[in-house]
Amino acid sequence: MEFQEYLLTLRVWDVELPHFDPEAAPDEPVPLFQEWLMHAGRAGQAEPHTMTLATVDGEGRPDVRTLMLHGADAGGWRFGSHSTSAKGRQLAACPSAALGFYWPAVGRQVRVRGSVAPAGVEAAQADLHARSTGALAAALVGHQSEVLGSVPELAVASESAWARAAASPDAPVPTWTLYVLDPVEVEFFQGDARRRHVRLRYRREGAVWVRELLWP
Repeated sequence: MEFQEYLLTLRVWDVELPHFDPEAAPDEPVPLFQEWLMHAGRAGQAEPHTMTLATVDGEGRPDVRTLMLHGADAGGWRFGSHSTSAKGRQLAACPSAALGFYWPAVGRQVRVRGSVAPAGVEAAQADLHARSTGALAAALVGHQSEVLGSVPELAVASESAWARAAASPDAPVPTWTLYVLDPVEVEFFQGDARRRHVRLRYRREGAVWVRELLWP
């Protein structure tokens, strides 16, 4: 079957979708986001904390990748990376970003836009060392986004990093950075089988969040 024909055969939200009443939504976006993420996970969505991060490079060209959410509360949405990585360099040059969450198991999406800033060295190291041995080993390998000579070169570096992470679970990684996105917009999207999708946007005006519905 040709690729285009195959695309037309794919079903979208071929499951029973939850109801979302925007009138009952809270005054601020964080409680609703936390509720939706946990609901998606309990509904069978694999890795509901997976998200896309969009940034721009020095020439204004957009870039996007998938990574894990490290936290979301009144202080902002948090994620980690090396400051020397492509995303780290882009955020240093243009400290604005967008996050995207998609949970097809429940037909829901969340989009977040705002400014990004490092949380500080102490917070970054605490975040890293609270995670798994594998996460620390990956951070210790370093060289993120740099050109790799060969797969065996990565294997050697990884084995060494795993051994160090196991022996020294508090090993510092100077370039590891915890980034915090301070949101100015958060949109919640609930899919509908008849395409009557519900979109609720929170838009911050000073210290107040304004809620508004958007056409799908």
